[in-house]
Parts: sequence; C-alpha cells; structure tokens
Amino acid sequence: MGNIAIIGSGAMGSAVAKRLIDHGATVLTYLDGRSEPTIARARAAGMIPVALKELAKADLVLSIVPPAEAIKVAEQVAEISLENPAPPPFIDLNAIAPKTMQALAARFEGSRVEVLDGAIIGGPPVAGKSGPTLYISGDSAERSRLLEKHGLKVRRLAGPLGAASALKMCYAGINKGFAGLGAAMLLAASRSGAAESLKAELAESLPDIERKLSKSIPDMYPKAYRWVAEMQEIADFLGEDDPAATIFRGMAGLFSRLAADVDGDRALVRQLHKVLAPSETGAMVMP
Repeated sequence: MGNIAIIGSGAMGSAVAKRLIDHGATVLTYLDGRSEPTIARARAAGMIPVALKELAKADLVLSIVPPAEAIKVAEQVAEISLENPAPPPFIDLNAIAPKTMQALAARFEGSRVEVLDGAIIGGPPVAGKSGPTLYISGDSAERSRLLEKHGLKVRRLAGPLGAASALKMCYAGINKGFAGLGAAMLLAASRSGAAESLKAELAESLPDIERKLSKSIPDMYPKAYRWVAEMQEIADFLGEDDPAATIFRGMAGLFSRLAADVDGDRALVRQLHKVLAPSETGAMVMP
C-alpha cells in the first residue's frame, strides 16, 4: 500500500486523492487554516489530515495548489524534510513556468529531497474515466511509478526539470486562452449590440467553436480566480521579448475581472449567458 501525501485539497487535489485511495493508497494531507469547504472535500475523498511534519514520512509528496502558492508549499516541504534522513521525493504538479519551477527546486538546495517537475492535463479524475494525464520530467528513477500503481495515468518526459511545466504552459495557453478569448469577444459583442448577429454567425459558420465556447466559458466561472496567476506564469514562460506575452497578461486581467464578477453581482456572467444560451432548445443553466 502506497503512503502518499498531497498538499492541496481543492477540486483537483481531492479528486486525485480519491483516485489513489480507490486503488489502495493511503493519502495524507495538511488542513490547518483551510476553509470548511476544503476540509469537507478532503474528508469526503478519504484523505487523512496530519500535522505538517508528518507529511515528510510519506513515500511521495505531491503539491496540487494554485500557481501563486507553489513556492510557499515547496518551502514548507523543504523545511520539514530537513530532519528526515531519507525524505520522500517531491513532485510539483502546479501550473507554473519552467523558470518558476527552477526557483522552486532551488528551495530544496542542501536537502536530500529529490524534486520532480510535473503537470496535470485534463480535469479532475472521474470514476469510469482514465484521465487526467500526469506528465513528469526529471524522473530518471521512475519515482512516479507509485502513482501508476494506484490508478493514475502517468507519462514520463525525457526532458530535464521544467519540461513538464513547459508542456503545461503551452497546453493551458491554448485551452484556457481560447476560453478567455471567446469570453472577451462575446462581452465586446454584447456591449456593442452585435451579440445576436455574432451568435447566429457562429452557429452557422463555426458550430464547433460555438459548442466549445458554450461549455468552456461557463465551466471557467468558478475557476477564473485560479487562472489569473496561471496566465501570468504563461506570460513569464513566453518572456519579455515575445509579443504574445502581452496577450496573456491581458488574459490575467480579464480573468481577474471575471472572478470579481462571479463573486459580485454577476453582471458579466449574465451577459455571457445571454449570448451563449440556446435560442430554441431552452435556456442554458448558469453555474
């Protein structure tokens, strides 16, 4: 039986934990200071809350937190690992740029911790489906085999530390960037009185795009606050010399605005809903 620690009990972290637990693993977590919904998710998944220092006794430690928290978590794990003569490997699975991954790995200098670079592509694990896929780089000793043994889909990359993070940045830039681009132009159409015409044209000439936007934009609302830092990481990944970096800094601003709207009066959500709702088959339910 694998003894795996997961820091982060959000929608992804708790679902990954449940997949591992359903396949025979014991999953430890640290919940001090966490919100009631987070604690409830962890308990529902079967995660075992322990003191922070107890996480260093696991066979493997995973970090699944918002990008802005990734380095803080690494610092905590590095500190508790100092007293352990044989600390477990640490896998960062967050949406961070390779440069951030290198800075994160530097927090473990002087420790015996083996740091691995990871990325999760796909939604939280769901019963009956094999996804998501965990990409791991820097895993020459195949420490991630333990995750495969307990039900997760893992692909090891031949590249160095940072290769998995680079893959995540590229994939998220396309996938989440598409949702942001769609939301921006649908809101522009709504403001300018072109919403109905745009809706009709999308349905006629780009039906696949219309279907994807109708799903990806509402799915984005509860996640928008987490996507802000992710867009900033993508901009950092592209670098100052790449004009496209400006696009993703703009996306960070857009998602910040949408996150505030979701927590506020939802005026923007209503505008998007009006454009995306089916015309004849009934109203789309807003999340």
